[in-house]
Amino acid sequence: MDKLQDNLCLDVSLFENFEAASRGVLEFLHQRLGFGLWMMTRTVGPDWVILQAEDHKYGVSEGDVLRWADSFCSRMVIGLGPRVAPRADEVPAYRDAPIARQIEIGAYMGVPVTCVNGSLFGTLCAIDPNPVDESVVAELPLVQLFAQLLGTILASDLAALERARKLELTEQLAMTDELTGLLNRRGWNRSVESEEERARRYGTPIAAIAIDLDGLKKINDTEGHQAGDELIRRAGMCIRRSIRENDIAARIGGDEFGVLAMECDAEGAAAIREKLLDSLTAADVSASVGVSVRDPRKGLAKAVSDADREMYLAKAERRRKSEYSAITFGELNSKRHFPDSRLNGAN
Repeated sequence: MDKLQDNLCLDVSLFENFEAASRGVLEFLHQRLGFGLWMMTRTVGPDWVILQAEDHKYGVSEGDVLRWADSFCSRMVIGLGPRVAPRADEVPAYRDAPIARQIEIGAYMGVPVTCVNGSLFGTLCAIDPNPVDESVVAELPLVQLFAQLLGTILASDLAALERARKLELTEQLAMTDELTGLLNRRGWNRSVESEEERARRYGTPIAAIAIDLDGLKKINDTEGHQAGDELIRRAGMCIRRSIRENDIAARIGGDEFGVLAMECDAEGAAAIREKLLDSLTAADVSASVGVSVRDPRKGLAKAVSDADREMYLAKAERRRKSEYSAITFGELNSKRHFPDSRLNGAN
């Protein structure tokens, strides 16, 4: 009897989080309905990110990124195709979809998964290389129910995620830079690690922004470290004013700063970059800025590295233009004194 009770407890044990619940749902639906591939996906701008997969026929990996516009799901969501297509080639919207020319799809089933505010998070969907029996249509209410339940778990997880971030920021007082009030290097490294873990689970789009001040050493040498500290404080204030409440900012070196922009795609990152540059310029702070958006296949650390590289390229370009301007100015000044080179040897 005790053994039977233990087994029952295992059968009804709670899922730890959205990721675990998704895996459980995908495994169950595969066992019940078949289909060669079941997926929990997320839409991020033009990208369609595979968060979890129960794959038996296609060789799909979690973290793969496809084009949302190419998918059957993009057409299903806007009502161009049904949520169940036992014979996908009989549905014009699916037959003409770009993904149908890339892989063999004989059958399709998919339903939206929404956030608590009603916006689209992604889809719970399945495909198979071969057509399936028409009886699968009767199973649609079950799949829709699972999508609603996963949406509920997702909402709870995301709310807990925001609470955890706020708690982390409170606990990171020991990891705060004294001059700017932003995180220090240690806090930055910990944030990159924790946000990467969350991004893998929820497909969170994150942009990394690298900022490097121009001329800090010269100011320290000519005007003193107090003037240099004031420049750093002004830069930190500009960064705080330019980012959003849930974004993370840190001073990671003497004149280097970093930002993690949460739920942010390339377009949003570009907007933050422009706002940041405008704020720095208005505060008479010269800086070079680089931006990179996390690729789910490469991770957040790579985005941070790419943003850093872009920032140094921007700095090199600014330096090149400055040197070119100085040379040009010198040539013009020389010509003002000696408009005709022949006069140089006249005397």
